[in-house]
Amino acid sequence: MDYKISYQLYSSRNFPPLPAQFPRLKAMGYDAVEPWLPAYEADPALFRRQLEDAGLACLGFHMPLTGLVNEPERFFDIAETLGTTLLIPPFVKPEDRGTGVGYWKSLGDRLAEGAQKAARRGLRVAWHNHDFEYEVLEDGSRPIDHILGADPSVRFEIDCGWVTRAGADPTAELRKFAGQIVAIQLKDLAPAGTTEEDGWAATGDGVIDWPVLAPLFAATAADQLVVEHDNPTDWPRFAKRSIDYIRRLAA
Repeated sequence: MDYKISYQLYSSRNFPPLPAQFPRLKAMGYDAVEPWLPAYEADPALFRRQLEDAGLACLGFHMPLTGLVNEPERFFDIAETLGTTLLIPPFVKPEDRGTGVGYWKSLGDRLAEGAQKAARRGLRVAWHNHDFEYEVLEDGSRPIDHILGADPSVRFEIDCGWVTRAGADPTAELRKFAGQIVAIQLKDLAPAGTTEEDGWAATGDGVIDWPVLAPLFAATAADQLVVEHDNPTDWPRFAKRSIDYIRRLAA
């Protein structure tokens, strides 16, 4: 399968202006970007025009869970303006998280309700993981099991880097949630003990065994691979090394 390759703009948030990055990303070979709030919020239509002028698309965007719950129609309108069908809530602040199974089940229910509303407009909702979803709960389950278990219409953008940092096995997660995975984030980890760039690395420069994971991608429902680094010191270097490695991996 041919995957679109998208660049998570959060990676280069510290190097504005973002629109100046779009032609460079296109020249590197990227098909799309994945923006986060507030990158697109001020003027989604202008944001889309700037992308299209550079030859890029938006295949999905990160948005707050509270937006899906409290003002879903606003974010559905933004999705349509950006030209994408995929809305991705990515996080719950530590101070807003519950600690028990009941809380995570309720979060799964809220996502399911949002996904059902989105479906009525031809849109999809996918959760994006960090590490806290893999902490073992009192009954032996994990938050991710409840987040994705309430309704199969809730999709999954799996972040292999955060899965690995959490001590979980991305191979097992790719298999378990294959039918719900619609995007695969190829975030890489630097060797243990690395403090530079918060311990992240360009895809292929870290410790994750991508040749082992890559054959599992085809069994998922994913049609895009997403590049991200949470804190690169040189975003063009990171972006170029990552997409070049992904091309070699696909070959």
